[in-house]
Amino acid sequence: TDERNRLVSLAIEVVSGRIPVVAATGSQSLAETRILTQHAVDSGADALLIVTPYYIRPPQGGLVDYYLELAANHETPWMIYHIPGRTAVSVTLESLKRIKDNSESFVGMKHAVNDLGFVSNCLNELGKDFKIFVGLEELSFPMMAVGACGLMNAVSNLRPQPLAEMCEAVWTGDFQRARELHHQLLELNQAVFYETNPIPMKYMMKRLGIIPRNEHRLPMVPAPPELTERLDGVLERMGLIETAKLSCAS
Repeated sequence: TDERNRLVSLAIEVVSGRIPVVAATGSQSLAETRILTQHAVDSGADALLIVTPYYIRPPQGGLVDYYLELAANHETPWMIYHIPGRTAVSVTLESLKRIKDNSESFVGMKHAVNDLGFVSNCLNELGKDFKIFVGLEELSFPMMAVGACGLMNAVSNLRPQPLAEMCEAVWTGDFQRARELHHQLLELNQAVFYETNPIPMKYMMKRLGIIPRNEHRLPMVPAPPELTERLDGVLERMGLIETAKLSCAS
């Protein structure tokens, strides 16, 4: 908890008001989430991202009460991080409507689910101003095409520029350009899931000189040789390895 709070404080300090900071403050425990959330609020985070409590698989009524309990203690805009593949619990449209009806500061969701229909239903029921951020790399363009407002995307750690260009293309209605960028990034988007994220991501970031060390904490482990070879092939086909070598040499 102390380390996560320090990361939020450091991010806000480094950004220094230049761009909004969305702090992820969710955990399995209400008590721990409350501590993380209050720290982010007190530190000046612009918005909060609170994951559905993982492992315990609460009922929908428990989810609604959990989020409303947290929202009652602050006025900072907040979003749900919806990633049932890792938390083992989904949030329903009816639950989202109940939360929105009872929390004025509830503004959106990071949606890391292969379900475009749910996105459309959310926007139809909760309003076009409800902010949905794409949490699955392969769906970045398709989900934005049906109304998601932006990305919260691991690949942006590797290739922020083309992802930013894709978002701009969607926002300006240039869907042909957005599709082109989507297909250019497809293999890299898929590579993130060759093994549990962030194992592939950290290897590729180290390979490109973005981070100094490929460190993991157990039970996560660095990519084994067969995976690094496969990832190197992706980076080579993307034209990134040579660029990384030149960058490191300079």
